[in-house]
Amino acid sequence: MRGILRIFVLLVIVGMVSPVQAEDAAGGLRFSITVTKFENRAGWVGSWDIGDAWGTVMTDMLNQTGKFIVLGETDMRAAAMGEQDFAASGRTAGGKKAPVTGQMTPAQLLVKGAITHVQGDTGSKGGGIRFKGFRIGGGGGTGEVNATIYVVDSTTGQVLASKSVVGTHKRSSMDVGFATGDWGTSFGGNKKDNVGLAVQDAVAEAVSFLIEQLPNIPWTGSVVLVKGDKIYINRGAREGVTVGQTFMVGEVEVLRDPDTGEVLDESMTEVARLTVDQVKEKLSIARVTTGRAANVSKGMTIHRL
Repeated sequence: MRGILRIFVLLVIVGMVSPVQAEDAAGGLRFSITVTKFENRAGWVGSWDIGDAWGTVMTDMLNQTGKFIVLGETDMRAAAMGEQDFAASGRTAGGKKAPVTGQMTPAQLLVKGAITHVQGDTGSKGGGIRFKGFRIGGGGGTGEVNATIYVVDSTTGQVLASKSVVGTHKRSSMDVGFATGDWGTSFGGNKKDNVGLAVQDAVAEAVSFLIEQLPNIPWTGSVVLVKGDKIYINRGAREGVTVGQTFMVGEVEVLRDPDTGEVLDESMTEVARLTVDQVKEKLSIARVTTGRAANVSKGMTIHRL
């Protein structure tokens, strides 16, 4: 048993047992997402800010999955806009490396929430080995973190889904690393802190939940150019588009509440179906496989099938 355990540990350390499979890292159709700082409603005080740590770990884990276009946290985006405004003021040296306005990627999904409970030591039971969570050994106290997360549509401001998550971690003298769910991470000096590792465990549960919601969230794009039988759309490898994928294209009618302006529903009148032949970073070129290219025009909407 000890020999098998040593081999397993070595495989994890050298990366031969990878938490993220290559096919998962490739992802499917992706949404841009950003994480806001989580509120510390638990009243927990330590040597580090648990709200900041949550944002750091979640941003890292979302990026590791390969299923999202992960944008900087709110403060980082604000700092980027400050640099753009500074460069636009004329008080900096110009050139191609100067930051410019009008090119920041907008977030389609926003993740926010609150940490509702933190306990640094909930017991000292023995333990063993957990494969998927990569936990080895036993002994020591257990940290626990509870949080509630929300994923919000940035266009409408509506909460698309929410969930309460719980993370725990038991201290062990045999710990050689940490992975939870399908992703692992660490942040600074907190990587051996029970509460810090419990944050990672809770975040991993939250990330799994977010991935589960993706099929229920409408994924759209737009036609930017029609050139003969070639249809150019504004979604590419960055958004997870691959050669051979098919989409429907057409005119979308938006029904709004006349009193509030709120979007009540959207319906598409399909004019054609497209198959992607070429993919670039932010752009794809497709051909019409059902219908006629003459019926497709710039500005039309594409939906995934």
